[in-house]
Amino acid sequence: MGGEQPIRVAVIGVGHVGEHHARLYRDLPGAELTAVCDTDAARAGAVAARHGARAVTDFRALLGKVEAVSVAVPAVSHYAVAEAFLEAGADVLVEKPIAETLEDAETLVAAARRTGRILQVGHVERFNGGVRALHALVREPGFIECHRLGPFAGRGTDVDVVRDLMIHDIDIILSLVRSVVVQVHAVGVPVISDRVDIANARLEFASGCIANVTASRVSAERLRKLRIFQRDTYLALDYATQEITCYRRRLPSPDAPPSELPRIVREEVTVDKAEPLRLEVEAFLAAIRTRSRPVVSGDEALEALRVAGQILAKI
Repeated sequence: MGGEQPIRVAVIGVGHVGEHHARLYRDLPGAELTAVCDTDAARAGAVAARHGARAVTDFRALLGKVEAVSVAVPAVSHYAVAEAFLEAGADVLVEKPIAETLEDAETLVAAARRTGRILQVGHVERFNGGVRALHALVREPGFIECHRLGPFAGRGTDVDVVRDLMIHDIDIILSLVRSVVVQVHAVGVPVISDRVDIANARLEFASGCIANVTASRVSAERLRKLRIFQRDTYLALDYATQEITCYRRRLPSPDAPPSELPRIVREEVTVDKAEPLRLEVEAFLAAIRTRSRPVVSGDEALEALRVAGQILAKI
């Protein structure tokens, strides 16, 4: 790292996702995992011991003591924890959704701007190798179909499935379409939790693109796929394998006989595969070093949450 001092980092909330953040900060050059925090003292102590960090049970004990934090607490607490660290002068990587409400998200974005702090949001699928490759292939999508289905895990039920799972696809669709949502249709029902557990939304964009998005956290099997149709091209992404299937319509060559018809051909797509969360954390550290706009900014996460709110309003 060219002799630069490591960035002193803490992880707030070390459940399933938070411990992976701790592991990466421990392993990555340029970062020093100084502390982990969890309201479960036994959990905090066990994770701290595994990764060579200090354990605390109250995040306020770390305000002003670290340069950056990953916030991986339940979504209902994202705002309170992230806002406190921004105001204390720390850079923040907060897990998705950026906050439970649009108002809290707007306040976080404003706080980051006012304090000059980095605010990155953990839409980790943006760092999926297949998603990164898609951005070079998508031109003017006409129809997008997403399915994100999985069994009930008991995590994330402090919010509905739209803000828990579907928001991943909302964020990716917005980054690919680059147009304004003008109409939303949606349905959804609670099945196991007290909140919506399965939902389907149809998003209509000013560009004419239509996206049909389904998310479920009560399905028997896992399915995470994205399909994109645009003029002369079909693209399909399997999030789990980070692989892209691409078919294109190929016109006959100029010297071909008039009877020769266009052909549908499969093209190989090279995907640079890596652990998405590792890339996300590396991007956060790079944004801190360079004081540059993060890959998934607070503004982008705010827009994804705004669309999620429009979907929920229709259910």
